[in-house]
Amino acid sequence: MSLVVPLKILPHGAGLDLPSKGTAGAAGFDLRAAVTEGISLVIEPGGRDLIPTGLSIAIPGGHEGQVRPRSGLALRFGVTVLNAPGTIDCDYRGEIGVILINHGAEPFIIRRGDRIAQLVIAAVAECAFEPVAELTVSERGSGGFGSTGVGKEGPSS
Repeated sequence: MSLVVPLKILPHGAGLDLPSKGTAGAAGFDLRAAVTEGISLVIEPGGRDLIPTGLSIAIPGGHEGQVRPRSGLALRFGVTVLNAPGTIDCDYRGEIGVILINHGAEPFIIRRGDRIAQLVIAAVAECAFEPVAELTVSERGSGGFGSTGVGKEGPSS
């Protein structure tokens, strides 16, 4: 059985398509811009803005929403989700907003109904932290950024 996520359409989201998957195998549901009809929102190069979706959701306990970039926007225009992935906690009931940033060279125009991000609902593991004097040994150890194969010369073949 599928997880049921209650969704509320806010007044400025009326008439927009509900979040949907592009294909049956897709993980993310497309989120659309709920900007005013006939008024374009422009994000200048280097700029960022909070884009409304006109939706609120009630994510079931033990889950979270992840707002992720759309790869096509990133590749074609240099536009991505600034805080990717943005997290929607299960107890948040406000509007889903998407923080977009324009890393491209041209202004990016957003119109009502444009697909601006993806929403993935994911399970969250419950855990407790336990202070210890030493951690177990691993092959990687404390090797950080670039320690698993990307050296000064760049990615290995």
